[in-house]
Amino acid sequence: MIFRQLFDRTSCTYTYLLASRNGGEALLIDPVLEQTGRYLKLLEELDLKLVKVIDTHVHADHVSAMGKLRDATRCVTVMGEQSPTDVVSMRVSDQDKLTIEGLTLTAIYTPGHTIESYSFLMDDRVFTGDTLLIRGTGRTDFQNGDPYDQYHSIFERLLKLPENTFVYPGHDYKGDTVSTIGEEKAFNPRLNVSSVEEYAEIMNNLNLPNPKMMDVAVPENLRLGLRLDAQHRVPSIEVEELLAAWPNVQMQLVDIREDGERRREGAIPGSIHLPYGRFASHCAEAGALRGLSRNARLLIYCAVGERSTLAIEIADELGLLDIAHLPGGFRAWKAAGGAVEVIC
Repeated sequence: MIFRQLFDRTSCTYTYLLASRNGGEALLIDPVLEQTGRYLKLLEELDLKLVKVIDTHVHADHVSAMGKLRDATRCVTVMGEQSPTDVVSMRVSDQDKLTIEGLTLTAIYTPGHTIESYSFLMDDRVFTGDTLLIRGTGRTDFQNGDPYDQYHSIFERLLKLPENTFVYPGHDYKGDTVSTIGEEKAFNPRLNVSSVEEYAEIMNNLNLPNPKMMDVAVPENLRLGLRLDAQHRVPSIEVEELLAAWPNVQMQLVDIREDGERRREGAIPGSIHLPYGRFASHCAEAGALRGLSRNARLLIYCAVGERSTLAIEIADELGLLDIAHLPGGFRAWKAAGGAVEVIC
């Protein structure tokens, strides 16, 4: 496995690069905008294809590189389903599996620092964002943070993991790089409490100044996604047009979401499933989409329209014509009252 812990000195942020092998797929957790060039260079040096980028929450102390990395690599942007960010490609729920080639992470909903905070568990390690830090915990006094929620996230979720589980936090201000669940149980002063009320009393009286970048970082991080207007830069068919013709649609619908999303949300009836992660191969001469396109016009959709926008660009570059996407994706279809097929 390839594992890199990268550090941004200005915000004291840790970013994590994961891949199962050289030349394979890669994932980044909590990237910082100013370090985008560094990430892209490292990906090139290790011959890795960036396929997913995760933000554990909406950051207040730095601007995320998710948007820049998506534009540079057409990767999938990932956050928790509670995130208020305009648009991210993929939203995960508690216990969802997030996969790339050879690696699987489990999403753990750990609110408290912010209402949308998630941690991600992979085998012997957990990436805790700003929820559990080394000998500390993330503040709970802004962005709908709540010390009671954080107490339950830490004591009832994270500290239930095996004690030898490595803890990789989103920040460290003292130079520490890694801990374990057992160490934090034993030595973290914030966790040396006898009740949730005692923990809340500590957190409510930290009296910390706001992060210096907060007024810039939060609004920027809420706008990281491809908004609806950007989704019309490629051929599109609106939900209303699709509904007006339903069910006598003279197109082949193609769902490019992942298995877990389809099982959780359902799908538009009659859709063929071809996940975005292999979209370029689907467009190749021997690919499934190439064959389908000879018999029908193709309409592709994802969760909210971000992946499908990028997919249309890929198809155009590979010479696959007469293909459009659904702006707003499955979420817009469902909101408009479209039929939904249950996926088992």
